[in-house]
Amino acid sequence: MKRFLLAGILLFAFRAYSQHSLHIILTDASPKKADNVFIAGDFNNWNPGDQHYQLKRSGRDQWEIQLTGLSTGEHNYKFTEGNWENAEANATGKAAGNRAVQIDQDAERMDTVPAWTDGKPAVRIHSASARVRIINTAFYMSSLNRTRRIWIYLPEGYDPTDSIMKYPVLYMHDGQNLFDDVTSGFGEWGVDEALDSLQKQTGKYCIVVGIDHGGEKRMTEYDPYDNQKFGKEEGIEYVDFLANELKPFIDQHYRTMPVASGTAIAGSSMGGLISAYAVLKYPHTFGAAGIFSPSFWIAPEMKQLADGPVMNLQLRFWFYAGEKESESMVSDMKTIRDIVAAKYKTDIAFSTDPMANHNETAWRKWFPEFYKWWVAGL
Repeated sequence: MKRFLLAGILLFAFRAYSQHSLHIILTDASPKKADNVFIAGDFNNWNPGDQHYQLKRSGRDQWEIQLTGLSTGEHNYKFTEGNWENAEANATGKAAGNRAVQIDQDAERMDTVPAWTDGKPAVRIHSASARVRIINTAFYMSSLNRTRRIWIYLPEGYDPTDSIMKYPVLYMHDGQNLFDDVTSGFGEWGVDEALDSLQKQTGKYCIVVGIDHGGEKRMTEYDPYDNQKFGKEEGIEYVDFLANELKPFIDQHYRTMPVASGTAIAGSSMGGLISAYAVLKYPHTFGAAGIFSPSFWIAPEMKQLADGPVMNLQLRFWFYAGEKESESMVSDMKTIRDIVAAKYKTDIAFSTDPMANHNETAWRKWFPEFYKWWVAGL
């Protein structure tokens, strides 16, 4: 018994004092751009200007550092410009809280600084391209009896008078975060910049329609099932609005391919959940879904919806998640993937990123992969 106790103590000691390395890649997304970047944390007594913890520039707006000798467990840190008066801030310019990372083995992490505290309010610059327009700041949603801002991206060469050329349409949730840094809460996806480049590479062009989320209504609008914590669902009505109100309007006023095979829907987190639901509920309207980091955990009923009657339809699903998002994210996604694969005539793509977290940086990185997959099947 004593030998087992001693072995347990030694194993605990080994885990507690084993050392690991952490490779951090930092993107400076602030309008200001830092000249020098340091990292301060519990591993260097929170020294904001420690020369041994200065990051090296590795590209345009990108910095890197390799931290070594980190013990197993949680570590907290923050980025600075060399002092606490000039430290990282959130998107509104307010001082950011400490970052946390759980270290169990050698790892890599991608972080983004949206602004720096320098005694002045953070200046944010509109970044939406000239191809992005706002259709309506208060588009009426009769199914929900409220209004919403709607964005549209029109590709290069789009001619409203051309009666021959038709474009596939991608509907995306969280419109605030798609095109413009000023309206984004945690950084934009850069959909317009990505498409400007991708469409020239692929020769495939599309229209993107962005629908703003409803602020405090986001959780219920993107959830098709009642939830004890967050309230009564509004996701059914939201998807009804997309399929029966917004899409007919877009098809009437723009040069679209109105068939399901030319219509996709995409979003992240709760937006990933409602995208999957939209295709399963309206398979004759939405033929493909870009499902980024879906919050399937909040809606276990999705398993029953996915396990519905077999339909002889060619539905397409693109799944993505970061392996550092949550313990159940990837497994929940695999469950839904396997169900729809068994029930439907599907084209399924499934990707994970071992180093990615639940944020816009990861979704911006993976959006081009989704787009290339989608247009390759058109």
